[in-house]
Amino acid sequence: MQIKSSLTLIIIVFFSLAANAQRGTYSPYSFYGIGTQSFKSTTENRSMAGLSIFSDSIHLNLQNPAAYADLKLTTFTGGLTVNSVDYISESNTDNFRNTTIDYFAIGIPTKIGGFGIGLRPTTSVGYDISLLSEEQNSVYRGRGGLNTTYFTWGYSPFKNFKIGATANYNFGTIENKTLIFRNQVQYGSRDLSITDIDGFSFDFGGMYDVMISKFRYIRASARYQTGSSINAENLRTAATIILNGNGTEQALDELIINEGESTVSLSDVQSFGLGFGERLKWFVGAEFVLRSAADFSSLSFNTPDNVSFVEATEFKIGGFYTPRYNAPRGFYNRLTYRAGVRFQATGMRINGEDINEFGISFGVGIPAGRYFTNANFGIEYGRRGTTSNDLIQEDFLSLFISFSFNDRWFVERRFN
Repeated sequence: MQIKSSLTLIIIVFFSLAANAQRGTYSPYSFYGIGTQSFKSTTENRSMAGLSIFSDSIHLNLQNPAAYADLKLTTFTGGLTVNSVDYISESNTDNFRNTTIDYFAIGIPTKIGGFGIGLRPTTSVGYDISLLSEEQNSVYRGRGGLNTTYFTWGYSPFKNFKIGATANYNFGTIENKTLIFRNQVQYGSRDLSITDIDGFSFDFGGMYDVMISKFRYIRASARYQTGSSINAENLRTAATIILNGNGTEQALDELIINEGESTVSLSDVQSFGLGFGERLKWFVGAEFVLRSAADFSSLSFNTPDNVSFVEATEFKIGGFYTPRYNAPRGFYNRLTYRAGVRFQATGMRINGEDINEFGISFGVGIPAGRYFTNANFGIEYGRRGTTSNDLIQEDFLSLFISFSFNDRWFVERRFN
Protein backbone atom coordinates (compact mmCIF):
# COMPACT_ATOMS: atom_id res chain seq x y z
CA MET A 1 0.00 0.00 0.00
CA GLN A 2 1.36 3.36 -1.01
CA ILE A 3 0.57 5.07 2.27
CA LYS A 4 2.27 2.48 4.49
CA SER A 5 5.63 3.37 3.01
CA SER A 6 5.01 6.94 4.21
CA LEU A 7 5.11 5.93 7.88
CA THR A 8 8.89 5.79 7.85
CA LEU A 9 8.95 9.26 6.30
CA ILE A 10 6.63 10.54 9.05
CA ILE A 11 8.92 9.26 11.79
CA ILE A 12 12.01 10.75 10.14
CA VAL A 13 10.34 14.12 9.68
CA PHE A 14 9.00 14.10 13.26
CA PHE A 15 12.46 13.72 14.72
CA SER A 16 14.19 16.05 12.25
CA LEU A 17 11.70 18.84 12.92
CA ALA A 18 11.93 18.34 16.66
CA ALA A 19 15.72 18.41 16.60
CA ASN A 20 16.13 21.28 14.11
CA ALA A 21 13.62 24.09 14.47
CA GLN A 22 12.93 25.61 11.07
CA ARG A 23 12.82 29.36 10.65
CA GLY A 24 9.10 29.86 10.18
CA THR A 25 9.02 33.67 10.21
CA TYR A 26 11.05 36.85 9.95
CA SER A 27 8.41 38.96 11.67
CA PRO A 28 9.54 41.43 14.37
CA TYR A 29 6.24 40.66 16.11
CA SER A 30 7.56 37.16 16.81
CA PHE A 31 9.79 38.70 19.51
CA TYR A 32 6.85 38.94 21.90
CA GLY A 33 5.54 36.02 23.97
CA ILE A 34 6.23 32.67 22.29
CA GLY A 35 6.12 33.89 18.69
CA THR A 36 3.59 34.41 15.92
CA GLN A 37 1.04 31.82 14.88
CA SER A 38 2.49 29.32 12.39
CA PHE A 39 -0.19 26.72 11.81
CA LYS A 40 -3.23 28.16 10.05
CA SER A 41 -4.91 24.84 9.08
CA THR A 42 -4.39 22.46 6.17
CA THR A 43 -4.02 23.74 2.63
CA GLU A 44 -7.60 22.72 1.82
CA ASN A 45 -9.06 24.55 4.82
CA ARG A 46 -6.67 27.48 4.55
CA SER A 47 -7.81 28.08 0.96
CA MET A 48 -11.24 28.67 2.53
CA ALA A 49 -9.81 31.24 5.01
CA GLY A 50 -8.97 28.50 7.54
CA LEU A 51 -12.59 27.38 7.89
CA SER A 52 -12.67 24.37 10.24
CA ILE A 53 -16.35 23.40 9.99
CA PHE A 54 -16.14 21.26 6.84
CA SER A 55 -15.18 17.59 6.72
CA ASP A 56 -15.25 14.75 4.19
CA SER A 57 -14.02 11.19 3.76
CA ILE A 58 -10.67 11.81 2.02
CA HIS A 59 -9.16 14.93 3.67
CA LEU A 60 -7.95 15.61 7.21
CA ASN A 61 -9.28 18.53 9.21
CA LEU A 62 -6.58 19.20 11.81
CA GLN A 63 -8.61 21.78 13.74
CA ASN A 64 -11.83 20.04 14.73
CA PRO A 65 -11.30 16.44 15.93
CA ALA A 66 -14.93 15.52 15.20
CA ALA A 67 -14.05 15.62 11.49
CA TYR A 68 -12.09 12.36 11.84
CA ALA A 69 -15.41 10.53 12.17
CA ASP A 70 -16.05 11.14 8.45
CA LEU A 71 -12.89 9.38 7.24
CA LYS A 72 -13.46 6.41 4.93
CA LEU A 73 -9.89 5.96 3.70
CA THR A 74 -6.56 5.97 5.48
CA THR A 75 -5.14 9.39 4.68
CA PHE A 76 -1.62 10.76 4.94
CA THR A 77 -1.11 14.46 4.32
CA GLY A 78 1.71 16.98 4.46
CA GLY A 79 1.93 20.63 3.53
CA LEU A 80 4.44 23.42 2.99
CA THR A 81 4.26 27.17 2.36
CA VAL A 82 6.41 29.65 0.46
CA ASN A 83 6.10 33.13 1.97
CA SER A 84 7.05 36.53 0.61
CA VAL A 85 6.66 39.38 3.11
CA ASP A 86 7.16 43.13 2.73
CA TYR A 87 8.00 44.88 6.01
CA ILE A 88 6.96 48.51 5.87
CA SER A 89 7.72 51.28 8.38
CA GLU A 90 7.27 55.03 8.13
CA SER A 91 10.83 55.37 6.87
CA ASN A 92 11.90 52.05 5.34
CA THR A 93 10.80 48.92 3.44
CA ASP A 94 12.32 45.45 3.38
CA ASN A 95 11.39 42.04 1.98
CA PHE A 96 12.05 38.46 3.07
CA ARG A 97 11.16 35.09 1.60
CA ASN A 98 11.12 31.74 3.33
CA THR A 99 9.74 28.23 2.96
CA THR A 100 8.21 26.33 5.86
CA ILE A 101 6.95 22.82 6.48
CA ASP A 102 3.42 23.28 7.84
CA TYR A 103 2.31 19.85 9.06
CA PHE A 104 2.46 16.09 8.68
CA ALA A 105 -0.49 13.94 9.73
CA ILE A 106 -2.13 10.58 9.22
CA GLY A 107 -5.75 9.57 9.79
CA ILE A 108 -7.03 5.98 10.03
CA PRO A 109 -10.74 5.04 9.92
CA THR A 110 -11.90 2.09 12.07
CA LYS A 111 -15.18 0.64 13.28
CA ILE A 112 -14.91 2.69 16.48
CA GLY A 113 -14.17 6.00 14.78
CA GLY A 114 -11.31 7.75 13.05
CA PHE A 115 -7.89 8.07 14.70
CA GLY A 116 -5.02 10.34 13.83
CA ILE A 117 -1.54 11.45 14.80
CA GLY A 118 0.48 14.36 13.50
CA LEU A 119 3.04 17.09 14.02
CA ARG A 120 2.80 20.79 13.27
CA PRO A 121 4.79 23.91 14.13
CA THR A 122 2.37 26.03 16.18
CA THR A 123 4.27 29.29 16.73
CA SER A 124 7.47 30.66 15.24
CA VAL A 125 10.14 33.04 16.49
CA GLY A 126 12.42 34.47 13.83
CA TYR A 127 13.61 38.06 13.75
CA ASP A 128 16.90 39.79 12.94
CA ILE A 129 16.89 43.53 13.62
CA SER A 130 19.86 45.92 13.50
CA LEU A 131 19.80 49.46 14.91
CA LEU A 132 22.78 51.62 14.02
CA SER A 133 23.53 54.93 15.75
CA GLU A 134 26.59 57.15 16.09
CA GLU A 135 27.51 55.53 19.39
CA GLN A 136 26.74 51.83 18.86
CA ASN A 137 25.33 49.03 16.75
CA SER A 138 22.58 46.94 18.39
CA VAL A 139 21.48 43.58 16.95
CA TYR A 140 18.38 41.67 18.07
CA ARG A 141 17.97 38.05 16.95
CA GLY A 142 15.51 35.31 17.77
CA ARG A 143 14.67 31.81 16.57
CA GLY A 144 12.69 28.73 17.56
CA GLY A 145 9.05 28.34 18.48
CA LEU A 146 6.43 25.94 19.75
CA ASN A 147 5.65 22.61 18.06
CA THR A 148 2.69 20.33 18.68
CA THR A 149 2.42 16.60 18.28
CA TYR A 150 -1.01 15.14 18.90
CA PHE A 151 -3.26 12.10 19.04
CA THR A 152 -6.88 12.57 18.00
CA TRP A 153 -10.11 10.57 17.77
CA GLY A 154 -13.46 11.30 16.13
CA TYR A 155 -16.64 9.25 16.38
CA SER A 156 -20.24 9.40 15.17
CA PRO A 157 -22.56 8.13 17.96
CA PHE A 158 -25.55 8.47 15.65
CA LYS A 159 -26.29 9.59 12.11
CA ASN A 160 -25.28 13.15 11.19
CA PHE A 161 -23.71 13.84 14.60
CA LYS A 162 -19.97 13.68 15.23
CA ILE A 163 -17.80 14.30 18.29
CA GLY A 164 -14.05 14.19 18.83
CA ALA A 165 -11.14 14.87 21.17
CA THR A 166 -7.43 15.58 20.77
CA ALA A 167 -4.52 15.37 23.22
CA ASN A 168 -1.72 17.79 22.30
CA TYR A 169 1.84 17.73 23.55
CA ASN A 170 3.40 21.17 23.02
CA PHE A 171 7.17 21.54 23.07
CA GLY A 172 9.94 23.73 21.75
CA THR A 173 12.92 25.97 22.40
CA ILE A 174 13.05 29.74 21.98
CA GLU A 175 16.30 31.69 21.78
CA ASN A 176 16.40 35.49 22.14
CA LYS A 177 19.69 37.31 21.75
CA THR A 178 20.83 40.94 21.99
CA LEU A 179 24.29 41.97 20.74
CA ILE A 180 25.72 45.46 21.38
CA PHE A 181 28.90 46.82 19.81
CA ARG A 182 30.04 50.28 20.91
CA ASN A 183 32.30 52.50 18.86
CA GLN A 184 35.97 52.42 19.85
CA VAL A 185 35.34 49.54 22.28
CA GLN A 186 37.21 46.34 21.46
CA TYR A 187 34.65 43.87 22.78
CA GLY A 188 30.91 43.55 22.38
CA SER A 189 28.33 42.40 24.87
CA ARG A 190 25.69 39.66 24.55
CA ASP A 191 22.44 39.07 26.42
CA LEU A 192 21.23 35.55 25.64
CA SER A 193 18.01 33.91 26.83
CA ILE A 194 17.17 30.27 26.03
CA THR A 195 13.76 28.95 27.06
CA ASP A 196 12.65 25.32 26.83
CA ILE A 197 8.86 24.96 26.96
CA ASP A 198 6.59 21.92 27.12
CA GLY A 199 3.14 20.94 28.32
CA PHE A 200 -0.23 19.46 27.35
CA SER A 201 -3.47 20.91 26.02
CA PHE A 202 -6.70 19.32 24.79
CA ASP A 203 -9.24 19.92 22.04
CA PHE A 204 -12.90 18.90 21.93
CA GLY A 205 -15.20 19.28 18.95
CA GLY A 206 -18.62 18.50 17.59
CA MET A 207 -20.48 18.69 14.28
CA TYR A 208 -24.17 18.24 13.58
CA ASP A 209 -25.89 18.12 10.19
CA VAL A 210 -29.55 18.89 9.54
CA MET A 211 -30.64 17.38 6.23
CA ILE A 212 -33.02 19.63 4.31
CA SER A 213 -33.13 17.41 1.22
CA LYS A 214 -31.53 14.17 0.06
CA PHE A 215 -28.14 15.81 -0.51
CA ARG A 216 -28.34 19.31 0.95
CA TYR A 217 -27.70 20.02 4.60
CA ILE A 218 -27.03 22.68 7.21
CA ARG A 219 -24.04 22.11 9.47
CA ALA A 220 -23.43 23.49 12.96
CA SER A 221 -19.93 23.15 14.40
CA ALA A 222 -18.25 23.92 17.71
CA ARG A 223 -14.73 23.48 19.05
CA TYR A 224 -13.01 24.14 22.36
CA GLN A 225 -9.28 24.08 23.13
CA THR A 226 -8.35 24.17 26.77
CA GLY A 227 -6.18 26.95 28.06
CA SER A 228 -3.16 25.39 29.73
CA SER A 229 -0.13 26.29 31.78
CA ILE A 230 3.02 24.94 30.17
CA ASN A 231 6.42 24.67 31.78
CA ALA A 232 9.17 27.11 30.84
CA GLU A 233 12.80 26.49 31.83
CA ASN A 234 14.81 29.64 31.23
CA LEU A 235 18.54 30.27 31.21
CA ARG A 236 19.65 33.87 30.75
CA THR A 237 23.32 34.80 30.47
CA ALA A 238 25.44 37.88 29.83
CA ALA A 239 28.81 37.70 28.11
CA THR A 240 31.65 39.75 26.69
CA ILE A 241 32.25 38.61 23.11
CA ILE A 242 34.34 39.08 20.01
CA LEU A 243 33.32 38.18 16.46
CA ASN A 244 35.48 35.69 14.61
CA GLY A 245 36.30 36.09 10.95
CA ASN A 246 33.40 33.87 9.90
CA GLY A 247 30.93 35.94 11.93
CA THR A 248 30.52 33.49 14.83
CA GLU A 249 30.59 34.75 18.41
CA GLN A 250 33.31 33.83 20.86
CA ALA A 251 32.50 34.46 24.54
CA LEU A 252 35.46 35.67 26.57
CA ASP A 253 33.57 35.46 29.85
CA GLU A 254 29.97 34.58 30.62
CA LEU A 255 27.79 35.16 33.64
CA ILE A 256 24.45 33.53 34.49
CA ILE A 257 21.88 36.27 35.17
CA ASN A 258 18.88 34.07 35.80
CA GLU A 259 18.14 30.37 35.80
CA GLY A 260 14.85 28.84 36.83
CA GLU A 261 11.44 27.46 36.00
CA SER A 262 8.14 29.26 35.47
CA THR A 263 4.83 28.75 33.69
CA VAL A 264 3.32 30.28 30.57
CA SER A 265 -0.47 30.42 30.23
CA LEU A 266 -1.75 29.60 26.75
CA SER A 267 -5.12 30.91 25.55
CA ASP A 268 -8.23 28.80 25.59
CA VAL A 269 -9.97 28.83 22.21
CA GLN A 270 -13.66 28.63 21.38
CA SER A 271 -15.05 28.51 17.85
CA PHE A 272 -18.57 28.31 16.48
CA GLY A 273 -19.51 27.78 12.85
CA LEU A 274 -22.52 27.44 10.60
CA GLY A 275 -22.55 26.25 6.99
CA PHE A 276 -24.79 25.14 4.16
CA GLY A 277 -23.92 22.74 1.36
CA GLU A 278 -24.65 19.92 -1.02
CA ARG A 279 -22.71 16.72 -0.53
CA LEU A 280 -19.79 16.22 -2.94
CA LYS A 281 -20.76 19.43 -4.75
CA TRP A 282 -20.40 22.70 -2.81
CA PHE A 283 -20.27 24.21 0.65
CA VAL A 284 -20.21 27.71 2.14
CA GLY A 285 -19.83 28.58 5.80
CA ALA A 286 -18.83 31.13 8.41
CA GLU A 287 -16.94 30.73 11.69
CA PHE A 288 -16.24 32.90 14.72
CA VAL A 289 -13.20 32.22 16.92
CA LEU A 290 -12.58 33.64 20.39
CA ARG A 291 -9.26 33.36 22.23
CA SER A 292 -8.72 34.39 25.82
CA ALA A 293 -5.80 36.65 26.72
CA ALA A 294 -2.50 34.79 27.03
CA ASP A 295 -0.17 35.39 29.97
CA PHE A 296 3.54 35.62 29.14
CA SER A 297 4.50 37.78 32.12
CA SER A 298 6.95 35.16 33.36
CA LEU A 299 9.00 35.74 30.18
CA SER A 300 10.16 39.16 31.34
CA PHE A 301 12.87 39.49 28.69
CA ASN A 302 10.35 39.76 25.82
CA THR A 303 7.26 41.22 27.48
CA PRO A 304 8.13 44.92 27.86
CA ASP A 305 5.84 47.49 29.43
CA ASN A 306 4.59 48.80 26.07
CA VAL A 307 3.11 45.40 25.17
CA SER A 308 -0.03 43.71 26.48
CA PHE A 309 -2.02 40.66 25.47
CA VAL A 310 -5.80 40.91 25.32
CA GLU A 311 -8.71 38.80 24.12
CA ALA A 312 -8.39 37.86 20.43
CA THR A 313 -11.13 37.28 17.88
CA GLU A 314 -11.31 36.02 14.30
CA PHE A 315 -14.11 35.85 11.74
CA LYS A 316 -13.86 33.60 8.66
CA ILE A 317 -16.10 32.97 5.69
CA GLY A 318 -15.31 30.56 2.87
CA GLY A 319 -16.36 27.62 0.78
CA PHE A 320 -15.72 25.37 -2.21
CA TYR A 321 -17.33 24.20 -5.45
CA THR A 322 -16.76 20.96 -7.39
CA PRO A 323 -18.55 20.84 -10.77
CA ARG A 324 -18.65 17.01 -10.84
CA TYR A 325 -16.14 14.96 -8.83
CA ASN A 326 -16.73 11.76 -10.87
CA ALA A 327 -17.10 13.31 -14.33
CA PRO A 328 -15.99 10.75 -16.95
CA ARG A 329 -14.81 13.57 -19.21
CA GLY A 330 -13.60 17.09 -18.69
CA PHE A 331 -10.65 17.38 -16.30
CA TYR A 332 -11.72 20.80 -15.05
CA ASN A 333 -15.08 19.40 -13.95
CA ARG A 334 -13.31 17.24 -11.36
CA LEU A 335 -11.34 20.09 -9.82
CA THR A 336 -12.36 21.62 -6.49
CA TYR A 337 -12.31 25.42 -6.37
CA ARG A 338 -11.97 27.13 -2.97
CA ALA A 339 -11.99 30.70 -1.66
CA GLY A 340 -12.32 32.59 1.62
CA VAL A 341 -11.69 35.78 3.56
CA ARG A 342 -10.79 36.32 7.23
CA PHE A 343 -10.42 39.17 9.72
CA GLN A 344 -8.39 38.69 12.91
CA ALA A 345 -7.63 40.72 16.01
CA THR A 346 -4.47 38.92 17.16
CA GLY A 347 -4.79 39.95 20.82
CA MET A 348 -1.42 41.74 20.82
CA ARG A 349 -1.36 45.44 21.69
CA ILE A 350 1.86 47.44 21.21
CA ASN A 351 2.29 51.16 21.89
CA GLY A 352 -1.47 51.35 22.32
CA GLU A 353 -2.11 49.90 18.83
CA ASP A 354 -4.00 46.64 18.30
CA ILE A 355 -2.15 44.32 15.91
CA ASN A 356 -4.79 43.09 13.46
CA GLU A 357 -4.57 40.77 10.48
CA PHE A 358 -6.54 40.35 7.25
CA GLY A 359 -6.32 37.65 4.60
CA ILE A 360 -8.05 36.64 1.37
CA SER A 361 -7.34 33.21 -0.11
CA PHE A 362 -8.02 31.07 -3.16
CA GLY A 363 -7.21 27.45 -3.95
CA VAL A 364 -7.77 24.43 -6.14
CA GLY A 365 -7.81 20.68 -5.47
CA ILE A 366 -6.60 18.36 -8.22
CA PRO A 367 -7.25 14.57 -8.44
CA ALA A 368 -3.87 12.90 -8.56
CA GLY A 369 -4.26 9.13 -8.35
CA ARG A 370 -6.23 6.11 -7.21
CA TYR A 371 -8.49 6.13 -4.15
CA PHE A 372 -9.09 9.88 -4.56
CA THR A 373 -5.48 10.84 -3.81
CA ASN A 374 -5.24 14.55 -4.52
CA ALA A 375 -2.95 17.59 -4.65
CA ASN A 376 -4.07 20.93 -3.24
CA PHE A 377 -2.73 24.38 -4.05
CA GLY A 378 -3.60 27.71 -2.46
CA ILE A 379 -2.61 31.36 -2.36
CA GLU A 380 -3.29 34.00 0.27
CA TYR A 381 -2.69 37.73 0.30
CA GLY A 382 -2.83 39.44 3.67
CA ARG A 383 -1.74 42.26 5.93
CA ARG A 384 -0.64 42.32 9.56
CA GLY A 385 0.10 45.30 11.78
CA THR A 386 0.30 49.03 11.10
CA THR A 387 2.88 51.76 10.52
CA SER A 388 1.36 53.97 13.24
CA ASN A 389 3.28 54.67 16.48
CA ASP A 390 6.63 53.42 15.12
CA LEU A 391 5.29 49.95 14.30
CA ILE A 392 5.77 47.66 11.29
CA GLN A 393 3.18 46.73 8.67
CA GLU A 394 3.59 43.32 7.05
CA ASP A 395 2.11 42.68 3.60
CA PHE A 396 2.42 38.98 2.82
CA LEU A 397 1.80 36.67 -0.09
CA SER A 398 1.77 32.96 0.74
CA LEU A 399 1.74 30.04 -1.70
CA PHE A 400 0.91 26.71 -0.10
CA ILE A 401 0.68 23.14 -1.31
CA SER A 402 -0.28 19.78 0.17
CA PHE A 403 -0.83 16.20 -0.92
CA SER A 404 -3.41 13.81 0.49
CA PHE A 405 -2.44 10.19 -0.13
CA ASN A 406 -5.38 7.82 0.39
CA ASP A 407 -5.51 4.05 0.65
CA ARG A 408 -7.62 1.25 2.09
CA TRP A 409 -6.34 -0.45 5.23
CA PHE A 410 -7.82 -3.26 7.32
CA VAL A 411 -9.91 -4.67 4.47
CA GLU A 412 -11.91 -7.68 5.71
CA ARG A 413 -11.40 -10.94 3.84
CA ARG A 414 -14.46 -12.16 1.97
CA PHE A 415 -13.00 -15.59 1.08
CA ASN A 416 -10.75 -17.97 3.00
